[in-house]
Amino acid sequence: MSTTTVTGSTVPSPRQDSDAQGAVETVIDEACRTLHLPTIRARFEDMASNAMRERASYKDFLADLLEAECAHREERKKLRLVREANFPRPKRLEDFDFDANPNITPEQVSALGDPSWVTSGQPLCLIGDSGTGKSHLLIGLGTAIAEAGLKVRYTTTANLVNELAEAADEKKLGRTLARYSRFDLLCLDEFGYLDLDKTGAKLLFQVFTEREERRAIAIASNAPFSEWKQTFTDPRLCAAIVDRVTFNAHIIETGTDSFRFAQTQEKRRRA
Repeated sequence: MSTTTVTGSTVPSPRQDSDAQGAVETVIDEACRTLHLPTIRARFEDMASNAMRERASYKDFLADLLEAECAHREERKKLRLVREANFPRPKRLEDFDFDANPNITPEQVSALGDPSWVTSGQPLCLIGDSGTGKSHLLIGLGTAIAEAGLKVRYTTTANLVNELAEAADEKKLGRTLARYSRFDLLCLDEFGYLDLDKTGAKLLFQVFTEREERRAIAIASNAPFSEWKQTFTDPRLCAAIVDRVTFNAHIIETGTDSFRFAQTQEKRRRA
């Protein structure tokens, strides 16, 4: 292989033998497949051409390749964690309309976008009437936490209770509780929309107990704490659950005015 000297350094000239060049590309392709380096496999030719134009050193070229692979791998991880969180629809914090709901401040939400409260196992309660942005915030915060590299799971209260009841009937409750305990953040939506019998309430209580001060839980409820006794008919069980989800908790009250309904009315007026 011939070389060219540029400003005191030796830069290899391109291989002239097309057969040899093809063999090199085959080796790189197969090695990238074996080592699971899809970004390098897809981009090495373009990046190699760019490195030669810029007279980059071997180290610079290698660093660029590895940086590209790491960046793409991190992006794929974020997408996977968001996908595995099982959100029903995409919602992001930056899309929340703070002007439509002055009860919520950008500072509050921005602080919760930092995953430190999750890693500390602190609860979050979003309390307010329907249409005030609870689910948007719950999904948006969950998405931000997942993109920060933590494991998140979204579910509704009804679906969780049903899953726990089925697991109990099939003698798999311990396994199901253990699976939920592995998520860094459990997002529990539509809390307070149904009346739970004693069995369902006890099953849900086990989830809270498993996660207490170890794993974070975020709840969106249309009922204030004083009305949770309608969901948990056992007064002592209700008090225990309220105690667990409010201890060291972040509490955001989203208010009673439905801006979703207001937006619907505005659209009708414009029509």
